[in-house]
Amino acid sequence: MVNSEKPPGSLALLSRLAKMVYRRSSEERLGMTLRHFVTLSYLRDHPSAPQQDLGDALCIDASNLVLLLNEVESAGLAERRRDPTDRRRHLVRLTPAGESALGLAEQEQATIEAEILHTLSTDERATLRRLLARALADVEPSSGTSDPLPGASARPVDGSAAVTTSGVGAAAAG
Repeated sequence: MVNSEKPPGSLALLSRLAKMVYRRSSEERLGMTLRHFVTLSYLRDHPSAPQQDLGDALCIDASNLVLLLNEVESAGLAERRRDPTDRRRHLVRLTPAGESALGLAEQEQATIEAEILHTLSTDERATLRRLLARALADVEPSSGTSDPLPGASARPVDGSAAVTTSGVGAAAAG
């Protein structure tokens, strides 16, 4: 008798990894919510990002984006400014406090990644990261770089799972 069960597909495996990352990425551990981490990562990689571009990249609607930005702004981690060339637009950037907090959170996120991917060699992790980044390059909003969100994540902020370019998945609810 032949076993008719198919092994899980790549996306199922990525989703399972994303759930593990999400569960381990607590606010206590990162020093911020995962959704704030995702937002700050994007802002670090896209200085003075237009607010609409940030929403598109995070797959979040404008109303929820305003609420999210209110949170990071009131925490002193980011700030919105009017675009001097188009007063209808806001540009969002990290503050020095946001850069510092993000650095600490990234150190902890690297620890989480190492815990989850401990069975992979350094070369295998690098290969996984390159493959994931390449797969994301065609499906993310254009960022004008060859590496989508370098060191950060392509992750919806609505709590669904997504894949980070650092080689593991992340859900961005917080």
